[in-house]
Amino acid sequence: MTLAAPRSSAARVLLRAAAFAVSLGITLGIGSVPALAPVAVEAATPGLTLVGATTYDVLPAEGRIAVGVVLTATNHLKDTATRRFFFRTAVVTVLPGTSGFRISGGSGKAKVSVSQKTATYTNLKIDLGANLAAGKTATLTLTFDLRDPNGAPDRPVRISPSLVSFAAWAVAAPGSTGASVAVRLPSGYNATIGRGPLTGPVPDGAGHDTWSSGPIQAPLTYVADVVADRPTDYVETTVTVPLGAGTDSVTIRSWPDDPAWRDRIGALVQRALPILEREIGVPYPVTQPLVVREAVVRSTGGFVGVFDPATDQIDIAYAAPDGVVIRELAHAWFNGSLVADRWAAEGFAAYYAELAARELGVDPASPVPPTEPGNWAIPLNAWGPSGSVPPASETWAYAASLDLARDIAQRAGGDALSAVWLAASKGIGAYEPGPPPQPPTGAEVVGPPDWRGLLDLLEERTGQSFADLWLAHVARPTDVAALTDRTATRAAYLRSVALAGDWQLPPLVRTAMRAWQFGLARDLLAATDGVSAQRAKLEQTAATAGLTLPATLRGAFEGDGGIAVAADEASAEQAVVDAIVSARAAEPNESGAEERLIIAVGLVGADPAGQVRRAATRLTAADLEGAYTDATDASAAWTGAAALGRSRIVSAVLLLLAVVLLAGLVRQRRSARRARSTAT
Repeated sequence: MTLAAPRSSAARVLLRAAAFAVSLGITLGIGSVPALAPVAVEAATPGLTLVGATTYDVLPAEGRIAVGVVLTATNHLKDTATRRFFFRTAVVTVLPGTSGFRISGGSGKAKVSVSQKTATYTNLKIDLGANLAAGKTATLTLTFDLRDPNGAPDRPVRISPSLVSFAAWAVAAPGSTGASVAVRLPSGYNATIGRGPLTGPVPDGAGHDTWSSGPIQAPLTYVADVVADRPTDYVETTVTVPLGAGTDSVTIRSWPDDPAWRDRIGALVQRALPILEREIGVPYPVTQPLVVREAVVRSTGGFVGVFDPATDQIDIAYAAPDGVVIRELAHAWFNGSLVADRWAAEGFAAYYAELAARELGVDPASPVPPTEPGNWAIPLNAWGPSGSVPPASETWAYAASLDLARDIAQRAGGDALSAVWLAASKGIGAYEPGPPPQPPTGAEVVGPPDWRGLLDLLEERTGQSFADLWLAHVARPTDVAALTDRTATRAAYLRSVALAGDWQLPPLVRTAMRAWQFGLARDLLAATDGVSAQRAKLEQTAATAGLTLPATLRGAFEGDGGIAVAADEASAEQAVVDAIVSARAAEPNESGAEERLIIAVGLVGADPAGQVRRAATRLTAADLEGAYTDATDASAAWTGAAALGRSRIVSAVLLLLAVVLLAGLVRQRRSARRARSTAT
């Protein structure tokens, strides 16, 4: 949506004209005579009231409004015994651009002539046709035409079958009350009345609707802005636009009686869209044919353009200047899908429209602050839907959003800012996996960034700080604490990123940071740093031991299972590495031959060296349980080899002695048997 400037400016011109009419007033010819003797004309007095009942009869087919004013002139003065008072002439102020003045009625032959004509008002001199004596009333009928002058689209008077736009003034003398205004339109028009007021419509049963003011207490300050359009079959024209990915078509729908609007808008669309696509740095996002439609854009916020992303249709006011049209075209990007907050969408649409307008050599019609006195500034986060803040604050917010967009763009730089929009267009937020800046990968897709996500994305993609701008222009008082908390938590986050090195922080951490859940984020970061410390020790121990670690810890650290899973994995891997190191340290290193023999005997049937090698292989393959078993078994084998060897040797000696003794007994028994056999 874009704030109207030209239409309201035209209205202000008319209001100034009305104010001038108030100061000018109505100049009256007045005289007094002693019985039957004429005297010199005196100055105007409030003794005369002149009250007009003005009817504006709109004749669209003729391009004019027939204005009829029933003037009731009353002389409130009283004659005296020596003087008689009368009025003969008056000057009334009517709309500029009027013509064909005629007057009738009264007791004589009334006349009307133009005494002064300017761009903002017309003064008419009225000859009442006869002296209006004290205490008398005369009724006259003044008629004239208000014609469509053609020309500029933002002209204050437009009278056509498609559109009626003009200001209705009341006619009265200074100090007079009770004047009235009526506007008569053919039935079928959708009318919007500004200021006034006028009530209606009231059908007259003859194909017309009437809006009426009733008696006006201050008629010389009364202005009713009338804008009315009639539903019609649009004339459609298709224009081809050269874009980065080829050509695209845009449909222009205009009123049948306004070919100038159709030609101007079509040419502007063809020239502006390619510039906007290039400057924003995001491919033209409209997937179905864009429709630009001529309209009377009605809104309490005074908008002259409305983009509907659901239908890809832009309604452009018939009088919208080129800069406003370009701004609405920029809303093809900034429409709620690229950024979430109103101030960001309006500010950057206006900013890129300025760039395109300057390149095209047209007035960007940029939003400007309100001119009326008062403190209208609001935090941009407090700028809600149209009508949620006072009109002057609405005007201020448009201008302030543009100023902020300019500051952001200057600090970020054009290319870096385009990188922000490219990431946002892909639904990629800040805290993307990997150290920034990196091209968007789409690994974690989120919605369009709000004021928080935009700040994070800007700082991540541009390497600049924007928190001061957010504190000064965006944040509400209730947002300040979050921004302060963000500063401390981001410092902790960056430390954690450094500790993690080439590993990505866990998704839970990035999600908490992206959601500005800073209390949770700090807890997660502390746990993450603990795992990073475990990892550092583990990698150092493994490197010293010449061991290759599995990828399991990194997967657990970077995965969705939670930091506790990674901590458990780190502890388990550390236990295996320590077990292998301990096993290797347990390998005997005796220099004596006797001791080596004892150990060799103790290791008969065992292969602890093979078990250690197998433990290292299983560690690399992430078989932690098997690796730990092999390492501890090898350690136990080496540690107990000497004792087992001695035990085995003693057992062998004892066995040998037993064998020797047994052999001796056997020989002894055999000798005894042979001796007995010889004796017999």
